[in-house]
Amino acid sequence: MRLENKIALVTGGGQGIGKEIAKTLAKQGAFVLINYLDLGNNQEIAQKTQQEIEELGGKCALISANVASYQETEEMFKIIKKEYGRLDILINNAGITKDGLMLRMKESDFDQVIDVNLKGTWNCMKHATKLMMKQKYGRIVSLSSVVGVMGNAGQVNYAASKSGIIGMTMSLAREVGSRGITVNAVAPGFIQTAMTDVLSDEIKDQMKSQIPLGSFGNVQDIADAVLFLASDEAKYITGQTLHVDGGMAM
Repeated sequence: MRLENKIALVTGGGQGIGKEIAKTLAKQGAFVLINYLDLGNNQEIAQKTQQEIEELGGKCALISANVASYQETEEMFKIIKKEYGRLDILINNAGITKDGLMLRMKESDFDQVIDVNLKGTWNCMKHATKLMMKQKYGRIVSLSSVVGVMGNAGQVNYAASKSGIIGMTMSLAREVGSRGITVNAVAPGFIQTAMTDVLSDEIKDQMKSQIPLGSFGNVQDIADAVLFLASDEAKYITGQTLHVDGGMAM
């Protein structure tokens, strides 16, 4: 088991891509902390993911915090240090979208996406780095997007946040490499999810026409890429963005 005895935190790990990442890390032996925002039915969703992991024989726990809040994030990492003593792997997955053309985009829509996607990633990097520097070991993997590389109409805010993650990844990798910490990003392309399932066949075909491999990816494709970068097989890889997009961003 590639991640046996490792402690991993997956932000936004209760559903979607984050859920698949959490399950994949747990299958490989990691003790997975599933972060969720304590709002609406998010706790219930995270509990179901925890149950699925435990039914598969994996080990995990839930931890709530709004990653957009510096204070809540700081408290989350204090709890991790107190309860588990260390953090080996950080997966920055939590993110939101508030799409709209620039002329119609509200300032609040821009601010909220930047706060969660970019500032949230920075908050977690900031506090995780403190733990990992003392350990002289760590793996940080952040979810960017093909949109952060190519841009996309109606997603100026999202593109800015995901492009910013790539810049932070390269910069932090240079800062902490000497302490045994690698910092990388994964940039998913069009991934088959509940959001894409409701699209018409015409729109799906139009989207697939932009992909050299001619099909959508799936959440396991992303989880497998994250697993590789979080493992010791990737110990000599840092500051990189792994594009999992069927060739879109070539």
